[in-house]
Amino acid sequence: MLVSAIIATLLIGLPVVGLLYQLAGKKRDHKGLPPPGRLIPINGKRFHVLECGRGPSVVLESGIAGTSLSWTLLRDKVAAQARVFSYDRAGLGWSDATDKPRTLANVVDDLHRLLDAVALPQPYILVGHSYGGLIVRQFANIYPDEVAGLVLVDPVECGEWLPLSDFQRRRLARGVLLSRRGALLARFGIVRFALFLLVSGGRRLPRAIARLSAGKGASVTERLTGEVRKLPPEAWPMVRMHWSGQKCFRTMADYLERLPENIATLAETGFPPGVPTILLTAHDACPDVPPGVVHRPSAKSGHWLQLDEPELVIDAISDLLNRSGRG
Repeated sequence: MLVSAIIATLLIGLPVVGLLYQLAGKKRDHKGLPPPGRLIPINGKRFHVLECGRGPSVVLESGIAGTSLSWTLLRDKVAAQARVFSYDRAGLGWSDATDKPRTLANVVDDLHRLLDAVALPQPYILVGHSYGGLIVRQFANIYPDEVAGLVLVDPVECGEWLPLSDFQRRRLARGVLLSRRGALLARFGIVRFALFLLVSGGRRLPRAIARLSAGKGASVTERLTGEVRKLPPEAWPMVRMHWSGQKCFRTMADYLERLPENIATLAETGFPPGVPTILLTAHDACPDVPPGVVHRPSAKSGHWLQLDEPELVIDAISDLLNRSGRG
């Protein structure tokens, strides 16, 4: 009886402790880590926008779960020659979550409304990393007169996902499952606790938690953690705050579920004709480069070129600024 009572107490008490720990952490984050930019209302939802510099407009679009923090290493340098706009998509970073499906049409519409709301001068040079490459390409397809050029930073390759193989289908389904599991763990403070230990220098317990919750997917967590460490240390608490909440995991699940649909949409339209485009790829990438697209492969960078070699992205933006006569 005593053992049963202890087990029952633990089963009830631990989730309650986790909920209280998460609520206290969120309150502390809200007070101590306010958004560095401003919050712009669009259709009843607030979007976090960070702008700096003066001159022609450069728009930075992050990867599938990235935020405006992804561009920390190059934003100020680009701002020396342009007005730089970066933001957090709905459901990520400091931006509000949304009930609208994360289709390319909805994401591009969000961005277009946001650029109008802040009165960013046209035409724009759009810079998209990874999944963000799909977004900026579709933006240029829909609004070609508003775009002066594209910089694609190791973008998602449509050809790699069409047609969708059984392996890729299972891989996406697993990603959705792990994202939803992450949202549940975040609700009870487990993600927050693991990240706290990791930032504090702990390794064994965070890895054990990752393996118990994600299995083989734990290697993805370790790779992402390695990328985050390339950011300035002052950005780490903000990244940790974003990953500690349910919002980012739920948004990630939606993006992964919509990935085949969004890639099929973009494959139908192809590359926007007449829009100067520079393609930057990781050292081990073998992209299918369309005619007219300037390809600049990296000699050493991985997928996150803006963290490994930010100067490559800066040079590409400068070249498009000069080409358009606005540098």
